[in-house]
Amino acid sequence: MEFSPNNHVVKLCIQGMALEEAGKTEEAGGIFLQAWRDATNDLEKFIAAHALARHETDIATKLQWFETALQFALKINDVTVAAAFPVLYENIAECYEKLNDLDRANRNYKLAASSKDKLSDPGPFYHGTKADLQVGELLTAGGTSNYKTDVVMNHIYFTAMLHGAGLAAHLAKGEGRERVYIVEPTGSFENDPNVTDKKFPGNLTRSYRSAAPLKIIGEVTDWMRQSPEELQAFRERLAKSEREIIN
Repeated sequence: MEFSPNNHVVKLCIQGMALEEAGKTEEAGGIFLQAWRDATNDLEKFIAAHALARHETDIATKLQWFETALQFALKINDVTVAAAFPVLYENIAECYEKLNDLDRANRNYKLAASSKDKLSDPGPFYHGTKADLQVGELLTAGGTSNYKTDVVMNHIYFTAMLHGAGLAAHLAKGEGRERVYIVEPTGSFENDPNVTDKKFPGNLTRSYRSAAPLKIIGEVTDWMRQSPEELQAFRERLAKSEREIIN
């Protein structure tokens, strides 16, 4: 089970979030409910339930949706949702606290704390670029951001999702062909804070960063390219984004 921005339920949630940002909260709620009704697997139900929880203002109902999202995350229980557990438990704890159920609030705060810093993605990992490199070479921090041209990155970024690396290759600076390398971290790494717990819970895109170099151990040549329409839609969302890069 893998997160994809082209998934029908994910697209609906993105549409709902755009309506929220435009102040159209009632329309947004309708879109999130549609996403929930259209969800056909555990990951889609997890994503839709979390979107509804974020949107809801009634605390008891918000709690129900967060607990529903948690139940589907527990059913999935793999690297796709692992980074979501701390924020899920914390949100549930906050709801119980507002409902004056301090025992359950404290229990969930403890679960949130115990589920942090358990990064265990086994990979394989990928890095997208237009640079022509060889197996054994190192990718290091210090490059210019693909998203903000005036930002020099303090980390090197990579992902466990092949199509995500392909998108990064398309956006990368340079005139060479798009390349996706299989990489191996040479040091510790962390969830990419620029995507983790932003619009979606946890780190569904399995995006990471490291201050240590990445060693190239191979290249993938048969990855699926995004369509021109998909790339244009991504560029438009990127152009509208005013969020600063966490560097």
